[in-house]
Amino acid sequence: MSSVARVTTITAFSETSFDDAVTVGIARAAATLRGVKGAWVKEQKVKVEGDHVIEWSVTLEVTFVLDD
Repeated sequence: MSSVARVTTITAFSETSFDDAVTVGIARAAATLRGVKGAWVKEQKVKVEGDHVIEWSVTLEVTFVLDD
């Protein structure tokens, strides 16, 4: 059996951690896309206010299988 996959780029944000940002991004992608199979964390960034990190963000390359 063969299949074809597609990759889409999303950015997700969290006020807690990179791990949470990844979880938020994957959950949102899975709510919209069928057949999500994995993701690659392409970029990580933080937003700083004063001397504190106030936001973590990740850019994900999400892979999903196309319907037949």
